[in-house]
Amino acid sequence: MDSRYERLADWDKSYVWHPFTQMKDYNRTDPLIIERGEGIMLYDVQGRAYYDGFSSVWLNVHGHNVPELNRAVEEQLGRVAHSTLLGMANVPAVELAEKLVRIAPAGLTKVFYSDSGATGVEIAIKMAFQYWRNTGVPGRTKFITMNQAYHGDTIGAVSVGSIPLYHETFRPMLFPSYTVPYPHAYRHEGGAAGAMEETLSQLESLLRTSGDEIAALIVEPIVQGASGMIVMPPGCLRRMAGLCREYGVLLIADEVATGFGRTGAMFACQLEDVSPDLMVVGKGLTGGYLPVAATLASDLVYNAFYADYEEQKTFFHGHSFTGNPLGCAVAIASLRLMEERGIVEAVDGKAALTAGRLAPLADRPHVGDIRQKGLMIGIELVRDKAAKTPYEWADRIGVRVCMRARELGMLTRPFGNVVVFIPPLVSSETELAAMLDILAEAIIAVTEKGWGA
Repeated sequence: MDSRYERLADWDKSYVWHPFTQMKDYNRTDPLIIERGEGIMLYDVQGRAYYDGFSSVWLNVHGHNVPELNRAVEEQLGRVAHSTLLGMANVPAVELAEKLVRIAPAGLTKVFYSDSGATGVEIAIKMAFQYWRNTGVPGRTKFITMNQAYHGDTIGAVSVGSIPLYHETFRPMLFPSYTVPYPHAYRHEGGAAGAMEETLSQLESLLRTSGDEIAALIVEPIVQGASGMIVMPPGCLRRMAGLCREYGVLLIADEVATGFGRTGAMFACQLEDVSPDLMVVGKGLTGGYLPVAATLASDLVYNAFYADYEEQKTFFHGHSFTGNPLGCAVAIASLRLMEERGIVEAVDGKAALTAGRLAPLADRPHVGDIRQKGLMIGIELVRDKAAKTPYEWADRIGVRVCMRARELGMLTRPFGNVVVFIPPLVSSETELAAMLDILAEAIIAVTEKGWGA
């Protein structure tokens, strides 16, 4: 090992606490330290190249080191790096808001900026809660979430999350939420139809009995990400939105992961012509460059806060870097590139190619389910295929597959026994084929040949 790598690795292990990482395990390994990126490739400090097979945690759209995005940051840097939105505006934040409203589902007309998906969710929750107080219905204080939901790691976002591994430790700190099942066809004895019917039945029953105390339902539309890439049966989201309308409950769509073309539409809600009351976006908003998120609201919600100063109906919430001009400038450039290059329109074709390349994997003895919507893919690995028996946590099956893929030149991360593949949207057919070959080889090596056991 070269001395520079050894120095960085020592500092990394000594000083950095990595997210979602057991540091005792991490400190036994030689850490991967990324130095630069080019296209869909990342390069470590030792010069080794890796395909970015999970879009650097689901947010890269155009690849790395994109000249047009670099230039947008540089040009804005020559004007102003930051200016607050508290009581004033800045040019990129205004221009980006207009673009977001233009491409969003119909009816979302106001943009409130933040800096991450979790903070965007916090904003949506607080807006929904205060909406009912401002409109004279203070009893609507509860939220409905979905089983295995993940909406971020701040306290409000965790309160509407439902993954015990991530959230149970913090239960005493959280406000209680109602939970209904996310329709999981593979794990439901009734398949897609049975899973969807159970979801809708439980949701309607809850709204019928407790609707007068519910402020909003929050949902990851079409694909529930961190639970293992669970894909809703067609029509389910539309019917859930209809029930919310019927019972007068606000609908919050968490499009942090699904937005900006990932599912084959600009936003997943648009696949079923659903217009939520509040929608949270992040990740792909800046093409993976800078931390900007936004919560979009309908006029219905916004108007509940629009009042005389002395009424104290203001939304008292904000962040230091809200509407940061550098981030907003690169987001504008990213959206422009998406339009000019037909990025979203190309997703369906690339998704079909991906599905075709994945099809042979479905016959492997330990591949239980392959779930895909657009370029969001999860491959669930099982110990016993016929019985759908999962691997034990201690088997680290997903971790081992991803480590083998890394050895073969591709980076991704698992959710337990589910291996995730979320490539940058600009990936070419040749690049997709190469990444999928690595993924298949890694899965076979671990599940059939015992690699890393």
